[in-house]
Parts: sequence; structure tokens; C-alpha cells
Amino acid sequence: QMQLVESGGGLVQAGGSLKVSCVASGRTFNMYVMGWFRQAPEKEREFVAAIARNGDSTTYADSVKGRFTISRDNAKNTLYLQMNSLKPEDLAIYYCAARYGSYLRTTPSHYDYWGQGTQVTVSS
Repeated sequence: QMQLVESGGGLVQAGGSLKVSCVASGRTFNMYVMGWFRQAPEKEREFVAAIARNGDSTTYADSVKGRFTISRDNAKNTLYLQMNSLKPEDLAIYYCAARYGSYLRTTPSHYDYWGQGTQVTVSS
């Protein structure tokens, strides 16, 4: 089992920035593709970003491209999501997820482990 624990969520004004983190344990972190997903109230969970095992490749949802940056520190078993120029529509619970393998995937069902989520609230 891999345990994933997110942190760093909170309340921020529109246009502001926030960085959320996810610490992994229980498995070899650098063997997993990592992703961020989010779920807004009364909406389905949606893909935000994913990063390759060694960090050399990333992919983003169109809605966050140019504003969010995913990164990882394999020495610290930690995944990050830097969120800039936040908008009210970015309000959601943000989840990190781990996928054993090498392909970047954007569908939740392709991920093996999930964190409990961290709330991000953007006020207008």
C-alpha cells in the first residue's frame, strides 16, 4: 500500500497563489507516475496535472495550463502543485494520486492510490 497525504490547501482570493503538497510513503515513490485531480461541489472528479516518474514530462488540463505547475522531489517523496492566478472556478478538493507505471494518464481509474484531499477555496 502507498499512503498519500496532502497539505497546503486553504482560502485565497481570486488572482492569488497557493501551493499544495503530497507526501508519499509505503512504496518506492520514483516508480510511480503522480497526478493531481480535483472535485468541485456536485461535480465529478477531474484531471488537473500529471508528472512522469523522474519529473521530465508533465501534462495539464487545458483549464489550468499556464497557471498551475506540477513538480516532484523524489528525494523527499513529495509531489507539489503550484497554483497561480487562481479563479473562483478552481474551488475544489484537490487529490493527489499515484499510478504504477510509466505512462501519464488523465483518467482517475488509471490511478492506484489516492490521498484524502485538501480543500482549496477561492473567493471572488
